[in-house]
Amino acid sequence: MAGLLLAAILAPIGASVATAIAGWRRATAIAIVLSAVTVLGCGVALGTHVGSGARFAWGGLLRVDALTVTMLIVIGIVATLATWASIGYVDTELSHGHTDARGARGYGALTAAFLAAMVVAVCANNIGVTWVAIEATTVITAFLVGHRHTRGALEASWKYVVICSVGIAIAFLGTVLLYYAAEHAGAPAAAALNLDVLTAHAHGLHPGTTRLAGGLLLIGYGAKAGLFPFHTWLADAHGQAPAPVSALMSGVLLAVAFSTVIRIKPVVDTATGPTFMRSGLLVIGLATLVIAALMLTVTSDIKRMFAYSSMENMGLIAIAAAAGTTLGIAALLLHVLAHGIGKTVLFLAGGQLQAAHNSTAIADITAVLRRSRLIGVSLAVGVIVLLGLPPFAMFASELGIVRSLAGARLGWALGAGMLMIAVAFAALARNAGRMLLGGGGGAPPIAVPRTVAVALAIGVVASIALGISAGPLAGLFTMAAASVGAAP
Repeated sequence: MAGLLLAAILAPIGASVATAIAGWRRATAIAIVLSAVTVLGCGVALGTHVGSGARFAWGGLLRVDALTVTMLIVIGIVATLATWASIGYVDTELSHGHTDARGARGYGALTAAFLAAMVVAVCANNIGVTWVAIEATTVITAFLVGHRHTRGALEASWKYVVICSVGIAIAFLGTVLLYYAAEHAGAPAAAALNLDVLTAHAHGLHPGTTRLAGGLLLIGYGAKAGLFPFHTWLADAHGQAPAPVSALMSGVLLAVAFSTVIRIKPVVDTATGPTFMRSGLLVIGLATLVIAALMLTVTSDIKRMFAYSSMENMGLIAIAAAAGTTLGIAALLLHVLAHGIGKTVLFLAGGQLQAAHNSTAIADITAVLRRSRLIGVSLAVGVIVLLGLPPFAMFASELGIVRSLAGARLGWALGAGMLMIAVAFAALARNAGRMLLGGGGGAPPIAVPRTVAVALAIGVVASIALGISAGPLAGLFTMAAASVGAAP
């Protein structure tokens, strides 16, 4: 088990170092892809060892349970698609003069380092280590967002750094307070931030201090997850980042940050009662849903539309976490996986449309289905996945979330959430219809690099396969819910 954890962490680190030394070459690009495949393979292999309880490595610093395995699988799938597509993206950027050898080297090294930081974040048993890993993702992705060095990219990068640094500073304060409460509850100083130690001492944590710590952690990590009130970075960063980077950030980074909240919630609930974190998640989740739905109705940019869709889905995930039931958490995790794959397909397809039109304006993109069967089908499938229509997995996940909210007697939250989802549904369907079926007279051709085409094809097939048969993962998601203390 320890070897698999180390492989998942060291593979992307090795790829990052190799790219930094040797530069962007076909061999180093393939090494980055293989590191993502290694993460996926380690996640699947660790899944065969997951039982009812957590297992630890490296003196308790690393943890393997069903939630760890789930997040490794999500990271591995999204990263494999995004890094494979990155080969075509970087080659195109080089050929068009949008970047140079130094920029390509930095892109490859930072992308692999980004992957390593996310793996550490989901494998860490110590929330201090998790905080460091999440902070590392902020630093790394700031350079990736500004990769093109345009005015818009640099502005988005700085906005991302400032807002997420404020959020991560708030999370740091919450971490310090939780350490203080754990140490005063009798936890050993050297391990007071370990999740298993916090869980064991949760009944002895001071309620007032823990309540303040939980609120700060929710707001701080919520900032990285694109949740209200520190959500304003998301649309700008996703709109300016390279398409594969946007896929990684939207498809998996937001979920990685929110998984930390899922880890911390049982500790806070035990010390303060379930009402506090539930109320916070409901307020933040519903506020995020409202903002995302309203922005979707007025946005005129395709990448910003996808970003607001990510906000909408993270808001729904927060509401599902508020229910706190086994069904709710399991449905949440299925939603994370389905959204990650679907959003990756959309951002990769959107990147090719941006390259063809030299624009991300929805009004400039028309008749995609007639002009490129691959991009048209990919865009259509991705949008249908986000709309939560059958047979795709987000239909099942949203149905599970609805049932969990009804079972938790949160009908008012369910009603409000469904209203906002209906608004977002209409906006997405309207814009997608315009792009897919509008008149295409004089529109430029859409060229798709081979690696991007392969990534899109695999993503579409994976979305369909997950929708038709998510059964093999149902047990994993249920165990993950049990590992974070979900109610029956």
